[in-house]
Formats: sequence, structure tokens, C-alpha cells
Amino acid sequence: MNDRPEFQGPPPRPWWRHGYLWLVLAGPAVVVVASFVTFGIAVRGADPVVAEDYYRRGVEINRQLAQERALMPAAQARNHAATPTAQP
Repeated sequence: MNDRPEFQGPPPRPWWRHGYLWLVLAGPAVVVVASFVTFGIAVRGADPVVAEDYYRRGVEINRQLAQERALMPAAQARNHAATPTAQP
């Protein structure tokens, strides 16, 4: 004699029909796909190698910017002198 009652409900669903399973698997799957996309972007759009004379170029740029800053007051005065004044 069997004391265990028989299962009377609907048959169990297959594993792929459970929504929580897909919710749990979707996160890692998205991360894997995103990592491949990131790898592809990195390979295709690799940054160029830094120039060997990067320091000299930087010093030249700083020198040029300093020269432009030194001329800035003269340029402002010249522009101000050319501004017409209102006649009363």
C-alpha cells in the first residue's frame, strides 16, 4: 500500500519555461557579449603609440602657449582701441 498521494496538478514545466532561470542567466550572458564587443572596439580602434619625442613636443607646446599668453594684453588693447565710442 502506498501512503504517498499521487500528484494531481499539471505536469511540471521544462527548465527553459521558467522565467527566473532566464532572469538569472541573462546578466552573465549580457556581460560576456559586452566583453566581446569591448574587445572588438579595442582591437579595431587601438590608440597610436606615443611618440618618442613626446617630452620635447610638450615643451614646445608650452613655450608656444606662453608666447600667446604674453601677447594677450596687447591683443585686447588693440581690439579695445578699435571699438568705436558713442558720440553724445
